[in-house]
Amino acid sequence: MTGVCGKLGALALLAATPAAAQDFRARLPQDEVIYFVLPDRFANGDPSNDRGGLTGDRSRTGFDPSDARYYHGGDLKGLTQKLPYLQKLGITAIWVAPIFVNKPVQGGPGQQSAGYHGYWITDFTHVDPHLGTDADFAALVAAAHARGMKVYMDIVVNHTADVIQYRECGTCAYRGRADYPYQRRGGMGGAPINPGFAGDDVATAENFARLTDPSYAYTPFVPEGEKAIKHPAWLNDPIYYHNRGDSTFAGESSLMGDFVGLDDLMTEHPRVLEGMVEIYGGWIDRFKVDGFRIDTARHVNPEFWAAFVPKMRERAEANRIPHFHIFGEVADPAAQAAHTITAKLPSVLDFAFRQALLDSVAGTRGTDVFEKLFDGDVLYAQGTDTAAILPTFSGNHDNGRFAFFVRKAFPEASEAEVLRRVLLSNALLLTLRGVPTIYAGDEQGFSGGSNDIDAREDQFGSKVAQYNARKLVGSDATTAAPRFDENGPIFKEIAALARLRTATPALTRGRQLLRAREDKPGLLAFSRFDPATGAEVLLAFNTSTEPLTRQVQVEVKSMNFRSLAGSCAPRASAPGSLTITLPPLGYAVCAAETQK
Repeated sequence: MTGVCGKLGALALLAATPAAAQDFRARLPQDEVIYFVLPDRFANGDPSNDRGGLTGDRSRTGFDPSDARYYHGGDLKGLTQKLPYLQKLGITAIWVAPIFVNKPVQGGPGQQSAGYHGYWITDFTHVDPHLGTDADFAALVAAAHARGMKVYMDIVVNHTADVIQYRECGTCAYRGRADYPYQRRGGMGGAPINPGFAGDDVATAENFARLTDPSYAYTPFVPEGEKAIKHPAWLNDPIYYHNRGDSTFAGESSLMGDFVGLDDLMTEHPRVLEGMVEIYGGWIDRFKVDGFRIDTARHVNPEFWAAFVPKMRERAEANRIPHFHIFGEVADPAAQAAHTITAKLPSVLDFAFRQALLDSVAGTRGTDVFEKLFDGDVLYAQGTDTAAILPTFSGNHDNGRFAFFVRKAFPEASEAEVLRRVLLSNALLLTLRGVPTIYAGDEQGFSGGSNDIDAREDQFGSKVAQYNARKLVGSDATTAAPRFDENGPIFKEIAALARLRTATPALTRGRQLLRAREDKPGLLAFSRFDPATGAEVLLAFNTSTEPLTRQVQVEVKSMNFRSLAGSCAPRASAPGSLTITLPPLGYAVCAAETQK
């Protein structure tokens, strides 16, 4: 349907073994094809741990496979068992959602849900029993490494589970430093407290030793039954938290407010920095993981990351992990580049790339959105070198799946057109600069909604009615049955393009040059160049629903071409110009044979 279908077999033979067969430690971040997975929703390898060793109803165990807000039973053993499936998909690195011990259930009456996603941590030092054991995680990492696959941990520094409460209120509005300074109890009219504290921007142990009373904005307390629930033990002391009420996600509160009630750590405090270095350095030491994705990175003060990241890199180097990939979540396309400078984050998730896909392939804007996107690469800390290691994606567990937005933008589109748009988005994702990141289930045509709950479908067979009612893309099946089909059109296309990418240095480490774009749906073309030989690979995409034929500029020395995907003219029309013919919503990957 896109011009690639007839060549899937050829592409598979192009690199029968993906780049994972190489020494995986020697690979650079941009050499990977990442697969992001929430273990609870992927595969259930051990039903005995479904309730996490807890007893009672779902309000205690967190387990209810029929409710999208609760644990469903997937675990680390299940993920380990599915490594052959992921390798057939062409995956070389697995990004695993947080596996730490979570508060099983939190929320007030009528608002309860479970920590199946991993972001409500109480114990930062061990695996949540719902997902297995520390030994199960060690086994996953060892099995992945044996296959040449990397494992990236999803880590959280910004907050813990919601344990600390305020005596003044349940859901509490944010109270800022101007009206509620650290030196007064409960506001400007309160009694003097914390004498000599010079403010949270003086990040010395001596200064923070003077911060002893946390009741400057509210009066925080820990409920009796939860006084020792967090590990390491220092996390149980409210003095290490901001305690200023819920964030509005703007201004000061973005850094110091509770994330929808979650206890917001005072990351300015030297003890918090020291403690987090101990925690996450320990995971590197114990399990030899290959990188960290940092949750809610923009809600932590930049100075923390500037100190934390070098410590993690040092720990990785000490464990002979030379290319430890650290990328932060900065869920704002306009702000992501700035955080590689102000916070010194080595890399960030590329939300701007996702937006360009939504605007063009799942929208009606012109292909010039990609020109604007890549023109911004110079804004990153190391320019295009940083841009090369940004994990790119089309959808995720928080913001919804790409197929949902296609159907929303084109409600009258046929299922065949929806599939073509999804395939085209994957072609862009797997050939352009950055580190392509596949969200678990996308390869099976999952089409979850625009928010977190709707986009976290079960892959091992679901009992959630709202999931099973959705139509998959490219399949007549539903999520009620396990979805690990290796013959579906999306799986086969991703597998072929992933292997093409990892076998073609121009597509992993090569310089990227814009060749053509339009201010309406239509042609988009780039050249990428082998970093060693300079050989050109032309990428051409058609975002319109009409066929097109165009002349595209290429290098003068690029005279003969072979098709790696789609259909390519075998020879340049003239020195420096190649005829490109593409079907509706189609693409082609054309490798030049340089004339000497």
